[in-house]
Amino acid sequence: METISFIVANLALVAAFVYITRKKEFLSFLYNGKWMLTWLAVGIITLMDELTSIYYAPFEAFRFIGIKAIFYIALTSVLIRFLSTRMVEIGEILEKNNIRGGGVYSFSYLVLGPTFSFVAISSILVDYILTATISTVSAVENGTYFLGIGPEIRFFLKFGVIGLITGLNIIGIKENARFTFLIFVFAAFVLVNLLVGGAASLDSNSIDIIGSSFQSFTGDFFGINPFIAYRNLIIGIGSCILAYSGIESVLQTASLVKDWKQIRKAYLFLALTVGIVTPLVALFALSSGINLSGHETDLIPTFASKVNGNFFGIIVGVLASITLIMAVNTAMVASAELIEKVAEKYHFSWLIHANKNQSLYRIHIVNAIFYSIILIITSGSQAVLAEMYAVGLVASFAINTGSLLKYRYSKGTKEITYHTSKVGTLILFFILVSTLIYIMIARPYGTTLWFIITMVVLILGIRISRYRAPDIPVRRKTRNVMDLVFRIAEIESKEINIFFRRPLEEEHRSAPSNSIFISFYAPRLDTPTPFQENHFWIAIERRLNLFDMITSVLKTIEYEIPGSEKDIHLHFGWPLSSWLDRLSTGIMIHNIIKLPRIFPYFHFHMDHQGKQEKRP
Repeated sequence: METISFIVANLALVAAFVYITRKKEFLSFLYNGKWMLTWLAVGIITLMDELTSIYYAPFEAFRFIGIKAIFYIALTSVLIRFLSTRMVEIGEILEKNNIRGGGVYSFSYLVLGPTFSFVAISSILVDYILTATISTVSAVENGTYFLGIGPEIRFFLKFGVIGLITGLNIIGIKENARFTFLIFVFAAFVLVNLLVGGAASLDSNSIDIIGSSFQSFTGDFFGINPFIAYRNLIIGIGSCILAYSGIESVLQTASLVKDWKQIRKAYLFLALTVGIVTPLVALFALSSGINLSGHETDLIPTFASKVNGNFFGIIVGVLASITLIMAVNTAMVASAELIEKVAEKYHFSWLIHANKNQSLYRIHIVNAIFYSIILIITSGSQAVLAEMYAVGLVASFAINTGSLLKYRYSKGTKEITYHTSKVGTLILFFILVSTLIYIMIARPYGTTLWFIITMVVLILGIRISRYRAPDIPVRRKTRNVMDLVFRIAEIESKEINIFFRRPLEEEHRSAPSNSIFISFYAPRLDTPTPFQENHFWIAIERRLNLFDMITSVLKTIEYEIPGSEKDIHLHFGWPLSSWLDRLSTGIMIHNIIKLPRIFPYFHFHMDHQGKQEKRP
């Protein structure tokens, strides 16, 4: 029966790959003169990164939370798939705003502004750097363990790995995808045979261990204080979340695919592959009866040897090295896309010059040099780097979901077709922030280093954005307060009605000649579309909030237009444009009621103008 299971599983894989490869352009295609990737190509590039977690995640989770890690790894997989739906939503939002790629950086810049975007840059770049360096070290150590190679040669082999991946990226993304697909085919056969062997080797002792794990897992939630249960949940997720690092790479490389729908397919592919394989491998390995404490670094190859023989164990060890090397490739591809978006936004055109293969070779070379420097500085040590990795990973997740919440509550869903539950996103955000706090407390040294790097990137970023920010040309073109003053002076009527209109509020096509509309906007988020000559769009100045802008405009009008010349009526409408406006009603009213004391000669109104058409 076991032999039949192996035969059926392998024949099914052969049939699947024959079907896939018979399709034309199943990995890449030429679109508008540029080579683009399919959802399958993007999915397998990211999958190479996520597969590396199979080799360390089960033991690391077991070390922190014991045998209940079997079910916490599965629960974390569900959470990550839940997060991936939000990544798809972000992908469509970015596309609707004419932004391709850049992931958490592009989205946080769009929603939260330059300052938070640089925090996102530091978090995600730290993750990519650590992915590359840790994977390089692990690949060499795992691949040469049974060859008896000395430490000096292993050290130089690490630079060889970086050079190999750099060359693979320089020759172009099309060839990169082909090579990665071949590795994926090899990995698929090895892992399917490992899972079949693991399922066939389940015995009564394994069932008892799984049962004990389930009892320990459920004991964290039932019959205890809800706050303690939530704490247990966060500790469990925080101990397992590194098993699914790399998920952000799909969104990061969105500029390599045709549209956001390819991102959705890629995330679905990851959910049906690594999202299932990782929990199953953890279940079989942790319940196999192996002395776990004696196999910290080689648990999965040892498990493979037990279920399918020593030769298969060596094959699994070789696969570990290959997938770790390909994780370096994922980090280099995704980090190049991120750096490209930053360079485009801040006009560092020399950095994003492409070769004849459409490769960002200068960025790849800079990455290779930087990875090599990190290797030299750390001498291949992984402990502290892993702590920083966890902090940066969860921080980027929290920034993404927090930005999505703000966007959805301010913009709604009118412009997108794929949208998720705001309540679900809020719960997810709360869980991720709680997990981030736990990781920061549990790993203080890694948190300190991550914080230092973030501050350095933030300070440099703010200085650069002061002179190179993409919204500077837009701000120069916007109408200013003096344009508004001149318009007021031109109106013959003594009574002037000024309406402060929110960007998303309905337009009133007809208005009296003595009416003026003012809308404040953030250049990165809103597009000025005046519906008539009396509508003034004014860009919100940096370091000023909305109330400060209103106050500044009114002070200028008060100074330039004497009260004896014009009778100024100020109208503040009801907040009907978005949920965020409604939630901020209390703060808005609290600020507005201060204005009559500051400007005693103006008339203030808070009203809502109904529709002009007569009721049926």
